[in-house]
Amino acid sequence: MPNLAIIAAAIVLLAVLLFFERKNAFLGRLVTKTSLSSLFVAAAFLQPWEAGGYFSFLAAGLVLCLVGDVCLALPGEKSFMAGLVSFLLGHVMYIVAFFLVTDVGLWAAGGSVVVFAASIGVFMWLRPHLGDMKIPVLVYVLVISVMLTAAWSVFMESGVGSDGRLLVLVGAVMFYLSDITVAMDRFVKDRFSNKLVGLPLYFGGQFLLAFSAGYVS
Repeated sequence: MPNLAIIAAAIVLLAVLLFFERKNAFLGRLVTKTSLSSLFVAAAFLQPWEAGGYFSFLAAGLVLCLVGDVCLALPGEKSFMAGLVSFLLGHVMYIVAFFLVTDVGLWAAGGSVVVFAASIGVFMWLRPHLGDMKIPVLVYVLVISVMLTAAWSVFMESGVGSDGRLLVLVGAVMFYLSDITVAMDRFVKDRFSNKLVGLPLYFGGQFLLAFSAGYVS
């Protein structure tokens, strides 16, 4: 029941956020996005979580993403860079959390080939638009690719139950795809359709990862 209430509240907040994004209303966007991001942090703590490494690092990642969301909602290049760093550190926390419950094996190695091939393709497509942001974006792409590989490793070979494995993998994939839409919006063309696709992917992924706290130990 608490999870259903969380999902319902998240859907309402997401709809309001998209409305403010469409209207380009700064204050409404900032308040709504901060509220929605705070909700996925709260969602993790409302799960029947067990004390330990997975929850600690997952929660740290969620909090860093909350900080990143606030920074990206603010105007200016410095805010964007602060958001980029916050999300980068958030992905590092997720990587640690995922690899604490699985081993780096052949499944992870095989998954990394596919993930990194896709990521190289995305980076090469973005490269002409990046200007002096090439190195920061490349580092970010590498880190999020490791994060997705770690999620794949959890899904394929850990002792985690099937519900937890699915939440981790689908959440990580949605997060990865949402970051592509952010890059498109920032570096290729700023348009509402990027947000219309990217925001549901992003918040959906974050809530799935938050819910995984109750299934992964």
